Amino acid sequence: MACHYYDPSDSSNFTVAMPRLTFGRGSLAELGARTRILARDRGVTGVIRVALVTDPHLLPTSILRAALSSLRAAQCEVAIFSELCVEADDLSVADAARFLRDARPHVVVSVGGGSVIDTAKAAMVVARYETPVNEYFAPPMGAGKSVPGPLWPHIACPTTSGTGSECTPVSVLRLTALRCKFVFASAYMLPDVAIVDPACTDALPRTMAASTGFDALSHALECYTAKPYCDWEVSADPRLRPSTQGANPWSDLLAKEVLSLCGQYLIDAVEGEQQARDKMSWAATLAGIAFGHAGTHLPHAMSYGITHLMSDIETADYPQASPFIPHGISVAVSLPAIVRFTAPGAPMRHQRAAQLLGATLDSTDPNASGALLSARLIELMAKTGLPNGLLALGFDASDLPALTESSMRQGRAIGNAPRLASSQDMQEMYRQALQHW
Repeated sequence: MACHYYDPSDSSNFTVAMPRLTFGRGSLAELGARTRILARDRGVTGVIRVALVTDPHLLPTSILRAALSSLRAAQCEVAIFSELCVEADDLSVADAARFLRDARPHVVVSVGGGSVIDTAKAAMVVARYETPVNEYFAPPMGAGKSVPGPLWPHIACPTTSGTGSECTPVSVLRLTALRCKFVFASAYMLPDVAIVDPACTDALPRTMAASTGFDALSHALECYTAKPYCDWEVSADPRLRPSTQGANPWSDLLAKEVLSLCGQYLIDAVEGEQQARDKMSWAATLAGIAFGHAGTHLPHAMSYGITHLMSDIETADYPQASPFIPHGISVAVSLPAIVRFTAPGAPMRHQRAAQLLGATLDSTDPNASGALLSARLIELMAKTGLPNGLLALGFDASDLPALTESSMRQGRAIGNAPRLASSQDMQEMYRQALQHW
C-alpha cells in the first residue's frame, strides 16, 4: 500500500500507548506517593519493597536524596542498584537482573538518564523470565524472542532531556562481545508511570545538554520523516505488531511540537537558561512518546556504527573513560548529510521540519528542502558546540567501509527511512559527514 503521506481514514491502523505522566518542577517529590498508589493498586499491604536503579554519579546528589526521601516518607523499603555504565550494556543488565531477583520488589523505580531507564527495563525482563537479554534481539544478533508477559510495575524518573526512555517500550543496549548497540522492544517494557521533573536537568554540563538535546531533536525529526505507518505490513495478531509503527497522526502531533521547541530553546538550554531547560525537558518527553510509536531511522542506525568503531576518544563533561562518544553526539554528527539523502523521499516534511527548527524559507521548492534542513542543523550544531563531523571524532575516510558494514545490520531502522539506503548510499552519507563547516 502506498499512501503519501498517509490517510487516517484508510484500512491501516496504529496503536497508542503511554505511561501515566506527571511533568513539572518539583514533581519528583511525588515519587513516594505514586509508588504507594501503584503498589496498593496491585494488592500490596504493609511495607512496600522498592528496587531503585540509578547511576553511581547520582548517589551523592540532591536528586537522589529527594527521591529516597519521598520513597521513605511513603513507607517504602528501598534497595539500591547503581553498578552500571553511562551507555547501557548487557553486562550491567545481567548484574541488575541478579539484584532484582534478590530484592523481590513490589515496584521498580529508575532514576537517571536513558541508560539507567533502559537497564531497568531490560533487567526486569531477564530477572522475571531468566533468559539472557541477547535472546530478545532480532536475528542474527539474537533469537528474536518476544517478552513472554508482564514485568514488575515500573516508575521512570529521567534526569536528562534526551532519550525519552521514560515513555517508550524500548531498550537500547550495547552488546559487549560485539561492541555495538542493538534495540529490542515490547509493550510489557513500557513504564507504568513517568515522573519528569525539569529541575533534575539544572546541573547538566553544557556538553551533556547539547548531546541529549540533539537526541531529542533527532527523535522528532526521524519520527516526522519516517516511512508512513500504512506502508508497513501489519500483523493480524496485535500482540506481534511492533510499537514502532512508522509515521502516524499521533507521532506527527508530538514531533512537530518538539521540532518547534528545539528550534526555539535548544541553544539557550545548552547555555544553562532555566526556562529553556524546562522546555527541552518537555520536548524530550514528547519526543520519546513520538519515537516510541513511530520509530527512528537512518540517524540512529548510523550512530551505532560510530559507537561500535570509536577508539581513543573522550568527551568533555562525561566521566566515562576512552573510548566514549555520547549517544546524542553519535546521532547528530551525521544528521546534516542524512537529511540531504532522505529529503527526496519526503520533501514537504523535510521542508516543514526545517521551518519548525527556525530555518528561513527562501524558496518554496520542496526539492531544496534537504539543503535547507541540513544548513539549519549545521547552524545548531555549531552554536551548541557539537563536534564538526566524523573527523572531529577520530575517524577518517579509511573508516567509511567499516562504519557502513556495521550500520547495515540495523535493518528495521534502515527500513523505516522515507528513502531506502543501500550500502553505497550509507557510505556516501558517512563521507559527507566527515566535516560540515
